[in-house]
Amino acid sequence: MSANDAAVAVVQEPIAAARDWRTPLELLLLGAIWGGSFLFMRVAAKPFGAFALVDIRLALGALVMLPFLWRDRAAFSRGIWPKLALIGLINSAIPFLLFAWAAQRSPAAIGAICNAMTVLFAALVAFLFFGEKIGMRRALALLVGFAGVVLLATSKVAGLSVGWAVVAGASAALLYGVGLNLVRRHMAHLPPAASAGSTLGCSALLLAPFAATHWPTEPVSAAAWFSAIALGVLCTGLAFLMYYRLIQRIGPTRTAVVTYLVPLFGAAFAWLFLDEPVTPTMIAAGLLILGSVAVSQRAVPRK
Repeated sequence: MSANDAAVAVVQEPIAAARDWRTPLELLLLGAIWGGSFLFMRVAAKPFGAFALVDIRLALGALVMLPFLWRDRAAFSRGIWPKLALIGLINSAIPFLLFAWAAQRSPAAIGAICNAMTVLFAALVAFLFFGEKIGMRRALALLVGFAGVVLLATSKVAGLSVGWAVVAGASAALLYGVGLNLVRRHMAHLPPAASAGSTLGCSALLLAPFAATHWPTEPVSAAAWFSAIALGVLCTGLAFLMYYRLIQRIGPTRTAVVTYLVPLFGAAFAWLFLDEPVTPTMIAAGLLILGSVAVSQRAVPRK
């Protein structure tokens, strides 16, 4: 090794170490932000209603992404916009509505736990509709994850049934799974941040008439406004940018680790700030779902 090569190695070593520290911190931060989204929905969903809250969220998220969409606008042909609008409905607007509806009727931890099923549903959709192999281990993981959802749906929190809220959250996770497969197959050639901005913007425009007709008639508190703005700017726009940057740097499999963190932060924030209980049944269901996701991730062969 020459002196010049040695100098380069000395410079690269601390850079690599810094990246090793940066990645887990960013994963932790992203998990906290997305876990916090269920807290914000719980605060803002009732005052705003699902349609108004979700449209605010989509519009603000799209505004954060707008500079990237404008920069890469040449990559978007006129004919692709209907497809982007459909993917936006499946991957953003309808799941957001379902989670907001569930947030009006159940603790924030319920939605956060259901959200973890996204990874399993993505594998199931890829198997059923796109011909990807699923394998015995992943099939068993799906069954265990569904058992966790059933356990959660049949539980009660503070004497109230949360079954329909679980159905809504699981349906949202299923749509996320469909959306992930559609994005992978129809939008992989587009710049990630710009494509996210396009789908969010289309969804905001499509939901705007429903938001206008369902706009709250009573005054909305400052806490609800803060939560709605945080949902759009922080939990949608900035979080998506962080998410895509992580995928670009460490790959989708390692980035999927954030799935394990979202329910933990969601339940912890709801308990800490809203005094919502975390019941033994919720813990058991969460362990079943997160365990199945972990097994499913391990089933992915390394290339």
